[in-house]
Amino acid sequence: MKLHSVIIGALAMALLPTGIVAKDKREFTDSFPLGECEFTSVGENRYFLLQPGREAHFNNFQCVAEGACSETEELVISVLNETRDITLTINGEATTVRTRIVEETETVDGQLAEISRNFFAECAGTQDVYYFGEEVDIYQDGIIVSHEGEWLAGAGGAAPGIIMPGGAFLLGARYFQEVAPGVALDRAEHIGAGLAMEVPAGNLDDCVEVEETTPLDKQAVSTKIYCPGSGLVFDDGLELVLVIEP
Repeated sequence: MKLHSVIIGALAMALLPTGIVAKDKREFTDSFPLGECEFTSVGENRYFLLQPGREAHFNNFQCVAEGACSETEELVISVLNETRDITLTINGEATTVRTRIVEETETVDGQLAEISRNFFAECAGTQDVYYFGEEVDIYQDGIIVSHEGEWLAGAGGAAPGIIMPGGAFLLGARYFQEVAPGVALDRAEHIGAGLAMEVPAGNLDDCVEVEETTPLDKQAVSTKIYCPGSGLVFDDGLELVLVIEP
């Protein structure tokens, strides 16, 4: 899942590789109790909605109008009526997990820029949503020029990360969303809760803020805001403008 990067002139902390603690001594969790999960391809996590047929539309028109964004971006996130079985080793045994495919289509200044197919499954009981990989097509002038960032749990040493925990949203929690060494190592930190948001899709309460970084790009920082029942509503200037429910 794409980390929309914001380049900052000076960072308050160093971003270090997997297994190395940050300057404030708090680690990002990179291993998870997968063996305790019964996975499902539909979910009940209120901040990350795995509802087949759901389609969320975003744009950064307001950001452009305010002069804070230079390019017009539009994003459509579709929870497809499709699944993918992914086989990986859990507790020493080959295990096949049926994941839900979530497709993201991004345009920049009206031109197709990227299509990704992301694979998620929810741990029944905890409602933790795990991220099992993605296929990526990056476009230039209508032609696929790269698959940068592709990864799949169970291949090349990659393992699932958590895209959104279930249960209580604990401030300060840190964890890897992707665990694909050298390819994809996005990680999250919970930095805000109880937020009120006003986006074109409506006024929302009890929202939470997540800061994403990656040790693969020490100057990349992304801020996302999720609201209960709506999921992602803000992604670095991209605002939720429309939801098509199944």
